[in-house]
Amino acid sequence: MEHICTAAEASPAAKAVFFDVDDTLYDHLTPLREALIQRLHLPETLPYEEIYHRFRYYSDLLSAEKNLSAVPTPEDMADMRRRRFMLALAEFGEFINEEQAEAAQAAYLDMQFQIKPFPGAVKLIQQLKNHGIRVGLITNGPEEHQLAKIKALQMERYVDQQLFFVSGGVGYAKPDARLFQHVNNVTGTLPENCYYVGDSWRNDVVGAIAAGWTVLWFNHRRAEPESEHKPHFIADNYEQLGNMLKKQLY
Repeated sequence: MEHICTAAEASPAAKAVFFDVDDTLYDHLTPLREALIQRLHLPETLPYEEIYHRFRYYSDLLSAEKNLSAVPTPEDMADMRRRRFMLALAEFGEFINEEQAEAAQAAYLDMQFQIKPFPGAVKLIQQLKNHGIRVGLITNGPEEHQLAKIKALQMERYVDQQLFFVSGGVGYAKPDARLFQHVNNVTGTLPENCYYVGDSWRNDVVGAIAAGWTVLWFNHRRAEPESEHKPHFIADNYEQLGNMLKKQLY
């Protein structure tokens, strides 16, 4: 998604805030839970937030094994999507076969487009832009798929589409620092003037810190740190994120 900066865009002194998409702009757990309950008829009493953590863990792990977030093949992507369901659910005593995993994936995919932003997300984006802060999105995944979710969230109403960066279109995936460096190169911004908001420790915290960005860990699920990295700020709702960014930027 390379584009040419205008002179105004290229100012290295420009402040910018970029957001992750999945489970940062919207609740990523809800489509998963509903897919498992409706398609596989799993009990509503299962610990779905814990299942979600393991589902994301296996999704990231299996994707990293074959660099699927940057250069996926349809066969490898389909295999990863099946295995993440099977491996995650097995940890909770729910054993499913490949056919069931494919059915769950189909339902999960459908429900990912019935989403809306977290409370306060749009308001924060608008406030940042009103104060002259550039706002963009950086997300892992196949370009067409991620852009469809961004469209479902109606983010094109609030964020310049030239500032949508999807790993599948760029060729680098978080936590690879080159994705963030690509964003700096394309937008003419400097790492020290860029802030990144994301929920994933492995992808968002580790990747943005490696690129020299300021990191706001959106830890609304109260996850535990997975390494010795130190996010600059931690928040569990958009009001907290807004207050932190206000103190830093205006």
